[in-house]
Amino acid sequence: MSWPLRRDAVTSWIPRFAPMLGVAIVLMLTGCDTTMFGGHAPPPVVQKSTVKMPDEYIIGSGDQLSIFVYRNPDLSEAGVAVRPDGKISTPLIEDIVAAGKTPTQLAREIEQRLAKYIQDPNVTVIVRGFVGPADRQVRVIGEATDPIAIPYRDNMTLLDVMIATKGLTKYAAGNRAVIVRTGADGKRQTIKVRLSDLIKDGDIGQNIAMMPGDTLIIPQSWF
Repeated sequence: MSWPLRRDAVTSWIPRFAPMLGVAIVLMLTGCDTTMFGGHAPPPVVQKSTVKMPDEYIIGSGDQLSIFVYRNPDLSEAGVAVRPDGKISTPLIEDIVAAGKTPTQLAREIEQRLAKYIQDPNVTVIVRGFVGPADRQVRVIGEATDPIAIPYRDNMTLLDVMIATKGLTKYAAGNRAVIVRTGADGKRQTIKVRLSDLIKDGDIGQNIAMMPGDTLIIPQSWF
């Protein structure tokens, strides 16, 4: 076979393989795995979750605590109320500040105080009744059936607050209610909400997310 025939034979193969050759070159240049032609592509990279875990609970005035001292029942207390001044009293310890601390922090401080009287104290603090610090509460005032301060919890909404306060009184002007919110910069913001539309008509668009420290004000109807 003469050279022209061989050259024609080669050139006739180029159109058939050009697309595959072009894709292979692109894959090699971009660092992709060329085994996809005959094998399996590598599995996708799974990104680690960046969801922030909730912070530990902070004890506040009005909380009910149980203090357990291991192997010392005489020093344990099943029900200790955090006083309005933020302090508690336990056996052998006159006053100790509890408000503003986590249960673990308070337990370690009690251990330090008890170390003067017993060897290697082991203390556990359990929160039984939750109120929380003032800046972690949601307050409801005005024409709610049960105006109260509610401990804030993650993902709390306006509807959660209204369920906790047992709804509106018959004198409430629910659609003129406002939420007063203080931002991180100290600026105060007023948010208008239509509570009657939310509760009576099921307008879920009014079910906004609450924030720690919010105050919901429900005015009285004019007639």
